[in-house]
Amino acid sequence: MKREPDEVMSIGELAEYLKISRSTLYKLVQEGRLPGQKLGKRWRFHKNAIDDWLKQPPENTRPEA
Repeated sequence: MKREPDEVMSIGELAEYLKISRSTLYKLVQEGRLPGQKLGKRWRFHKNAIDDWLKQPPENTRPEA
């Protein structure tokens, strides 16, 4: 499967993309649960990395018996 060129998003753009608040997004970033890079004082996120992260099972789920 061919990937499209990687888009880089800001905190605001990513919050809108994920449909979550900026404060929730900052919490995920500070906990190291979201792939991103801090450039100077600003966070940047690669859309492809976020899409890959979304495909992973949530951390707090347990396998069914």
